[in-house]
Amino acid sequence: MLTAIFILFFTVVLAGWLVRFFPQRKQSWLKIILAFSGAYLFTLTIIHILPDVLMSSADPHAVGYYVLAGFFLQLVLEIFSQGIEHGHMHLHAHEKSTNSVPFLLLLSLTIHSFLEGSILLENRAVAPHSHISENFYQVLAGIAIHHIPAAFALMTILVFRLNNFAKAFAYLLIFALASPLGILFSNYIIPEQLQEGNAFTILSGLVAGNFLHISTTILFETSPEHRFNRNKILATLAGALLALASDLAH
Repeated sequence: MLTAIFILFFTVVLAGWLVRFFPQRKQSWLKIILAFSGAYLFTLTIIHILPDVLMSSADPHAVGYYVLAGFFLQLVLEIFSQGIEHGHMHLHAHEKSTNSVPFLLLLSLTIHSFLEGSILLENRAVAPHSHISENFYQVLAGIAIHHIPAAFALMTILVFRLNNFAKAFAYLLIFALASPLGILFSNYIIPEQLQEGNAFTILSGLVAGNFLHISTTILFETSPEHRFNRNKILATLAGALLALASDLAH
């Protein structure tokens, strides 16, 4: 579990640190990472998380409501996060060096990241009907890869708004801590509650809905006007195939 916390924390930290070395408006490489992460996340959701939620529920039909709730929850969160989860960076000239922290943006990202971390279970006994613990590292990889463009986009906006890298980096750490705190919350603070009823099914259904919204948005946005882009198509195929390969190897 410490390994998962370390990976999720430092993935965000390192991705945010890269902002120091890349121009703010020349990040075509970021779209390639987005295409890869979107395909990986979508495949992971379809072959692991959704089947797991369905099998762990006494009433599979109810799962649809949880997934829909997660999908539309993410839709609401993105009103405040401005789409940073899928690499959007809205840099407006009137906001430059305003020294104002976009707290609603940061809060929405933190909620989303906390929920993601909360489905990573170390002990199968916490959710005996779930198989996510058996696919722990595949799900962990999906979350970590997804955090790279999100952290980069968030740090870019913070530096743009605050005009101070150190101050922006301090706020980035809030986002970096969100998923690790979600892991600690579900594994060590409320494990008894997750064992009772269908609490974990609801939680993982919400996250599945979140992932479906984010991944499909990424996949659609990386092919605007349905134009052929070889690099993005290759990145998309690579992401899907890696998720499938890790499943077959497991």
